[in-house]
Amino acid sequence: MAGTVLELPQLRDRRWVFEDRADAGRVLASMLEDHRGGPGLILAVPAGGVPVAAAMADHLGLPLDLCVVSKILLPWTTEAGFGAVAFDGTVWINEAYVEHYRLTTEQVEKATEEAKRKVASRVARFRKGRPMPELRGRPLFLVDDGLASGATLRAGLAALRRQGAERLSVAVPTAPALGALELAREVETVYCPNVRRGATFAVADAYRNWYDVSEEEVERILGERAWP
Repeated sequence: MAGTVLELPQLRDRRWVFEDRADAGRVLASMLEDHRGGPGLILAVPAGGVPVAAAMADHLGLPLDLCVVSKILLPWTTEAGFGAVAFDGTVWINEAYVEHYRLTTEQVEKATEEAKRKVASRVARFRKGRPMPELRGRPLFLVDDGLASGATLRAGLAALRRQGAERLSVAVPTAPALGALELAREVETVYCPNVRRGATFAVADAYRNWYDVSEEEVERILGERAWP
């Protein structure tokens, strides 16, 4: 598969282009106008992807659902990861990171189990027993608040394919240029209004109002909408 990256040239290489995640979601929605009111489905990666995806779903008149994924964290940080675990148990490991950081088998296994527990907790809390919707044959848009290493999205994509997904695209407000191009090889389209080049990249730099999205906020957003 060799997809494309669709960006907004006027936002290329700029920082602080979105007021917040909801604003970013509305900008993304403007890039998907052809899908307004169609058979598509917006799938949010909680927690940060939910406000983005909710704004997209509202603007486009599309249903909102979840793709619960969690990073497998490096032992010394609560932010950076070397892989991810998805809602169905799919594990994606960046072996180059494991080698670069000289992680032991025990460290990898411990961090993976912690990520699995977090995913199971979030599935129970957010889905409340709701099954995954039918994914076959419809356009699917996997949404997060940004692309960094790509581990979270890759694990999510792998899990969705195991559920029968065929027409997969990714929608993220911001991404490094190389990362967006690499991910586009795995999906139909990467929608990313703010593509940035340069030696360093941080998702937060795209937002004027950046904060950690709480599980309570996710529950509130989901509670305000009818699930598919």
